[in-house]
Amino acid sequence: MKNNINLIYNRSEIGAGTRGSSIGIDALLMEATKKGSTFFRDTPSQAINDKNHILTVPSNHKWAKHIDGLIGIYEEVCDTVCQVLQKENFPLIISGDHASSGGSVAGIKKAFPEKRLGLIWIDAHADLHSPYTSPSGNVHGMPIATIINEDNLKFELDDVDESTKIEWEKLKNVGGVKPKALPTDIVFIGVRDTEKEEDYLIEKHGIVNFTPEILREKGVEATLLEIKEELLADCDIVYVSFDVDSLDSNIVSTGTGTPVENGLFVEEVKKILKAFLSWNKVIALEVTEINPLLDNKGNKMAETALEILEFALNS
Repeated sequence: MKNNINLIYNRSEIGAGTRGSSIGIDALLMEATKKGSTFFRDTPSQAINDKNHILTVPSNHKWAKHIDGLIGIYEEVCDTVCQVLQKENFPLIISGDHASSGGSVAGIKKAFPEKRLGLIWIDAHADLHSPYTSPSGNVHGMPIATIINEDNLKFELDDVDESTKIEWEKLKNVGGVKPKALPTDIVFIGVRDTEKEEDYLIEKHGIVNFTPEILREKGVEATLLEIKEELLADCDIVYVSFDVDSLDSNIVSTGTGTPVENGLFVEEVKKILKAFLSWNKVIALEVTEINPLLDNKGNKMAETALEILEFALNS
């Protein structure tokens, strides 16, 4: 188990296409209380000031909805993560939607600007869209693009206005460094729902993707060894992001913004997170996209996320 964990609660959901992920944190805490767990009560924590009130007003940015509000979220998340790391603590970020994870990465780079950063992205989606390629304009599909400073203009589909272009550049530049990670230092686990624009970037940059099928073919242990000893061996530090939509929605539940079937099994994710949390290069973990309003099995997704976290955090 990582020492000196500091919880960061980020209830922002302004990057998602549906409401409800802002209360994912509370759903998780409720399950912990029901189980008698004192981890969240006893662990130091702080909360990010969300801007979810702006969702009551239509966004002025069609292809990057509410990006103007998201910049402030990025900046606060960046500063908070940086401060936690500078105190030699381990940030465990529990967030609403995945959009603001770019702010988490910005905070890591702000704390360690000279270190080479690797990313382990456990997700059903590649999150490689930009305002120029997004079919929906929902920014929770764009965080990896902000991290690697990728617009993908080759596949430009959207008529992006000048104000959105300016805000997009601001978003990518939070923390004062871009790119924040090299595409070759990103590993996908569980990604299986992508568009052609993202497939192009995955191939262009040679991003390795362990789909659920490949993971099972190789085996979890062999996959973890490959990531540690080959794919991210040259990285100094590593950030792990666990989006619960990486889990198989048919087996677990639909309690996430964009559920996808044929995903990872609970026991697989338990082993994966436990192994990475025991790796000294891993300096931050984010858990995101629990949405109890969409859950077809009560509060099953939050219950499952808690089960996974408890297993991974216990030595």
